[in-house]
This record gives sequence, C-alpha cells and structure tokens, in this order.
Amino acid sequence: MQATQTLSKTQLLVYFIFSIFLNSLGNALTVAINLGSALWTAAAVNLSKVMPITLSAMLILSGIIVIVTNIIILRRFDLKRVLGNLLFMVPFSWLVGVFEVQLLKLHITQLPLWMQVILDCLGVVLIAVAISIYQRVNWMLHPVDDLMQIVRFKYLHGNATVAQLIVFTPPIVAIVISLVVTHQLYAINIGTLFALAFQGTIVGIADKVVFPNLKHQNLATEL
Repeated sequence: MQATQTLSKTQLLVYFIFSIFLNSLGNALTVAINLGSALWTAAAVNLSKVMPITLSAMLILSGIIVIVTNIIILRRFDLKRVLGNLLFMVPFSWLVGVFEVQLLKLHITQLPLWMQVILDCLGVVLIAVAISIYQRVNWMLHPVDDLMQIVRFKYLHGNATVAQLIVFTPPIVAIVISLVVTHQLYAINIGTLFALAFQGTIVGIADKVVFPNLKHQNLATEL
C-alpha cells in the first residue's frame, strides 16, 4: 500500500499534535471515570499488582517490550522509529495526568451511572480516532499503536479490526495470568469490553470519515 504526499509538513504536524491531545483526553476520561481502561493499560495495572513494580514503571517496561517486538517483526533496528516511540510517550503521559485532574474537577464521577458509561465509551472512541489520525501521519507512534500499524499493513492488507484484535492478545494473556495469581481483576469494566469489541472497527471507520484527505504517509518505506 502506498500513499501520495499531498499535505505539507506543517499540516501533518497540526494533525499529529491534535491526535496526541485527543488520545490523551480519551485515556484521561476512561481513567477518571474508572469504568474500564483500554486493554494495554488494564494489563499494566493488573501486572503491577503481581510484581513489585509501580504502574508507571510497568507501562514503560511494557512499552519497551513492544518496541523490541516491533524490531523483531520488521527484522531491522530503525533508530528513528524507536526514538519516535519513546518521544511519543513523554507528552502523552504528561497530558493524560493533566486532563485527568481537570476532568475530576468537573465532578464527572458524580454523574448518573448511565452517563458515566457513555463518557467512558466516548473516551474509547476518542482514543480510536486519535490512533487513526496519528497512524496516518506516521511520524511518531506509541509502541503499541506502532505494532498495530505494522501488523495491519504488513500482514492484513489494512484490516484495522483484525489487527487490533491481534494486538489485544498479549494484554489479554497478561490479565489472565495475573487473575490466576491474584484471583482479582483490576481496571476491567464496560469500557474495556467496549474497546475490545469496537476500537479496531472505529479506527477503520475514522480513517474514512475523520479528515478523509489525510492519507497514510510513507508506508512503502516504513513497513
């Protein structure tokens, strides 16, 4: 699959910055409401209950593991790609914290349960739309989203739904293992199930309806 460069670097940068804000807001919304986090985040939460390691450290460790996995799948070490993965996590992690604090000030956890469920699912939708945008920009990606990008276009002819389900397999396994050890589940709720069922599909839909003029950039050279 190849894409024609039709947008300026400035335009792509605006799309990229917007997508980071959108992704951070979506994650912050699910964390603040606490009705289920995305699977990779939920897996990190559960594993942090098994091993003597903080959640932040677990998120970093899981990101590094995914970076190594991406290198193995691509069969080459791309320094620019790896640095992009690492650099993405810094503003993203900071913004999630900022947005969570501000959202909690709005007392959203005091809303009726049905409204909280809607907002939690909205957070998942925002995450999926953001993934669609910055995967198309294809500059810097979170390691997990980079893995989805690789699987989606290297092996699945662009099928976002199947790619997302495949990428969700490792955190599901990690959650099952932690459940066996602790006999408890953490950060798993309606939002997690919604993400598992629909996040990949929403990414594919967003590719077509959200900024439809933004095409996948430089895929021929990246994958």
